[in-house]
Amino acid sequence: MIETNRLKIYAASQEEMETFIASQSVDALKEAYSEMLDGCLSHPEQWEWYAIWMIELKDGTHIGELCFKGITSDGSAEIGYGIAAESQGHGYATEAVSALVDWAFKQPGTICVTAETEESNAASQRVLSKAGFTPTGEIGEEGPRYEIKKHIDCC
Repeated sequence: MIETNRLKIYAASQEEMETFIASQSVDALKEAYSEMLDGCLSHPEQWEWYAIWMIELKDGTHIGELCFKGITSDGSAEIGYGIAAESQGHGYATEAVSALVDWAFKQPGTICVTAETEESNAASQRVLSKAGFTPTGEIGEEGPRYEIKKHIDCC
């Protein structure tokens, strides 16, 4: 469990993920979340790198999710996130993304976190910018790519 000033963020268990997937009414989301669960079950030793991370307010109200898409052998992980429409505009996404990036950089071997967002999604681009990501100049499947690299103290 990761706690910030306003949020509780945690990697869901298999049971929590199955219940969450079953509750989805949008087929594309159901499919994406099912792929995450499959990743968890295929890589149980790396559960957190494939799990749905639940975002809740301190009072337990569920407001969104985050995820990684695994971690590569060279220490890079892609992050994705979403906040419920009624909870947008309060800085929750930036707070959650920043907290999960901090968690990722505390894991052995992680050196870079990447993200993609649709070119028209200015709010998501602001989240990434506020969380310390910079554009790479590349275009991925979902749009422009961003990255943040782990700061390594020298000497």
